[in-house]
Amino acid sequence: MSTHQDDKKVKPSPLLLDQQLCFALYSANLALHKLYRQLLTELDITYPQYLVMLVLWERDDVTVSDIGERLFLDSATLTPLLKRLEAAGLLNRQRSRKDERQVMVTLTEEGRALKSKAVGIPQSVFCASDCDSEMLQSLKSQLETFRDNLNK
Repeated sequence: MSTHQDDKKVKPSPLLLDQQLCFALYSANLALHKLYRQLLTELDITYPQYLVMLVLWERDDVTVSDIGERLFLDSATLTPLLKRLEAAGLLNRQRSRKDERQVMVTLTEEGRALKSKAVGIPQSVFCASDCDSEMLQSLKSQLETFRDNLNK
């Protein structure tokens, strides 16, 4: 015999850690960074530096602000990354001839050559995820929409 009170389900507290979307994203990001740290050891670059290199491999000779826009980074965060990549011999930074306020970033030969060493990284991440490509594409699309909505 059940009472009316037994039929009511207790809602979990909205403040439980396991109820937080932010924690699911945060902990997934930690796991992903750990994997990238292992994969990027051979390239001798960090994950944020890898993202900069991806932008430059896609389109070389861009402004610092172009890179910042693509990566959602401000110049205070981006400039130290670029300086370390320049010190490593992977890119050059120089003032634009058209507008001295802009700094242009170009790959060096060594920076271009690094691309061939990095070509297998996406496949390694895909394999480590143990997910099918449709699921990962859907997740990527959902996260992009989520990010764009938050940035409105």
